[in-house]
Amino acid sequence: MGDVVALPTTEAAPEERPVLVVDLGGQYSQLIARRVREARVFSELVGHRLSAAEISRRNPAALILSGGPASVYADGAPDIDPDIFELGIPTLGICYGMQLMARDLGGAVARTGASEFGKAELEASESELFRHLPPEQIVWMSHGDSVTAPPAGAEVTASSQSTPIAAFEDRERRLYGVQFHPEVVHTPHGQEILKNFLYEVAGVPPTWTPAAVIEEQVERIRAAVGDERVLCALSGGVDSAVAALLVHKAVGDQLTCVFVDHGLLRENEAGQVVDTFSGHFGVPLVHVQAQKRFLTRLAGVSDPEEKRKIVGEEFIRVFEEEAGSLGDVRFLVQGTLYSDVIESGGGEDGVAALIKSHHNVGGLPADMRMELVEPLRLLFKDEVRRVGEELGMPERMVWRQPFPGPGLAIRIIGEVTEERLAILRRADSVLLEEIRRADLYRELWQSFAVLPAIRSVGVQGDERTYAYPIVIRAVTSEDAMTADWARLPYDVLEAISSRIINEIPGVNRVVYDVSSKPPATIEWE
Repeated sequence: MGDVVALPTTEAAPEERPVLVVDLGGQYSQLIARRVREARVFSELVGHRLSAAEISRRNPAALILSGGPASVYADGAPDIDPDIFELGIPTLGICYGMQLMARDLGGAVARTGASEFGKAELEASESELFRHLPPEQIVWMSHGDSVTAPPAGAEVTASSQSTPIAAFEDRERRLYGVQFHPEVVHTPHGQEILKNFLYEVAGVPPTWTPAAVIEEQVERIRAAVGDERVLCALSGGVDSAVAALLVHKAVGDQLTCVFVDHGLLRENEAGQVVDTFSGHFGVPLVHVQAQKRFLTRLAGVSDPEEKRKIVGEEFIRVFEEEAGSLGDVRFLVQGTLYSDVIESGGGEDGVAALIKSHHNVGGLPADMRMELVEPLRLLFKDEVRRVGEELGMPERMVWRQPFPGPGLAIRIIGEVTEERLAILRRADSVLLEEIRRADLYRELWQSFAVLPAIRSVGVQGDERTYAYPIVIRAVTSEDAMTADWARLPYDVLEAISSRIINEIPGVNRVVYDVSSKPPATIEWE
């Protein structure tokens, strides 16, 4: 695969001294990283197999050890290099992370029979983590084992009815542990506890702001690109648009945006992208009509991973052809996000298992000739939106719901055909019209239609029909790492269903997906 440009920097930046969140298998590991960033401190998720020497080379400002479902004494339970605790780096252990810290530093962990799951009342003493916070507070617990003896030199700073050692601190070695989960909203003072650790204990300044991100990325892009020509893979979504604006701010007319109409977009979307982006931002834009090319490649293909790889590869081939027509173009800009990298198994430290290959991560061809510039690769979606606002993007673009790069190809469960695309486009348009009419668009992370390539029996006009079903999917989320199905009002669902069935030939059934992520993913493929 083409090289991903390691964008250099000329002076210290928040990314150079990150807070490393060590993933020990907990369901909230990514959430911890997000909460740190919400405190305007840069964080990164890393695997637990990193050695103390590898951690030291990353020069972190602090470490946070995540929770996890295992017992520290179970065979195969996640472990860390105990020498990490001797590095002098401020370290906070959460739940399993606290237990691991206690065990490795000479304390004791045991299954006491007093498990805690859910809300618990905490009694906290005046200490660094609980500074300026009420002594009595509600926290969220989720543990079977408990720390029964703190490490030597550590002071117990909080307890609950079932957990006498709910927090401890070793100020001299700057090691801290909490049995509860400060990162979840069910711990009302959790963010303040994290801020106390970050600001007071670790002394990390809150400099990870949209303005700082823009300034830093512009400098890095200029240093990496120099006077070379650059192409941007513009889809019209917020990610690629923000990436394009960052690069345009850095290198100006060296950038040419390429918008590929692959025939897999939503209704009227291609025209809106061209009019909005070229008209509003004045960035050079090449509009490539490639509908037949993509449909030909996708003919007869039903496997979702194969679809993603075909779309990803064909995108790159189109860009390479456009690059050839524009002269010598060395760099390709993409709007890859941190969540894309994590879900594609892209943690260089083995953070996450492969969930699905995102077309711009796992779907890229191995022989790609251009080098990638990915200025959003370290950002979650909400951070991208804030950067977009800072760059002056219009609200309707900043808050556009996420749309996958492979487009409707992965919302048709089965082979992609022109007939199915036409049906799905219209159904999706009806859905979004009703969602906007109900003033629900901004409340939802995503809302879209899915067409399974199956047919079911129905009755319309006293006649038997054999037509497609349409699945409605609507979810709420903060970052797409987890999501809950949206409780849409019945009258909205009724309006959507009635319109789709009555207005779209070939559809006789509408169903609503009420599964959350996990165990499902947001997209069906």
